Amino acid sequence: MGVTTAIAIYLIIWWVVLFTILPIGVISHAEAGIDKGDGGDPGAPVDPKLKKKFITTTWVSAIVFVIVYLVIRLGLVPMPSSAANF
Repeated sequence: MGVTTAIAIYLIIWWVVLFTILPIGVISHAEAGIDKGDGGDPGAPVDPKLKKKFITTTWVSAIVFVIVYLVIRLGLVPMPSSAANF
């Protein structure tokens, strides 16, 4: 696995993990009983805690990436040697 491929795989894992973690612990204005006033969405989160979620996403993605890397490196999942094998 080359560096470019590894970075691409990590970024894909990072985005998937981000969208998995985003809804965890979110309380909407409607659930909290807060009136948003005119034009506000009652489903908008009160405090999304994005910085904490980005940090959590980064370390969870790193763990998942290491697992994927080891699976590929140890040959647990056979990978084609070239695109001509398809």
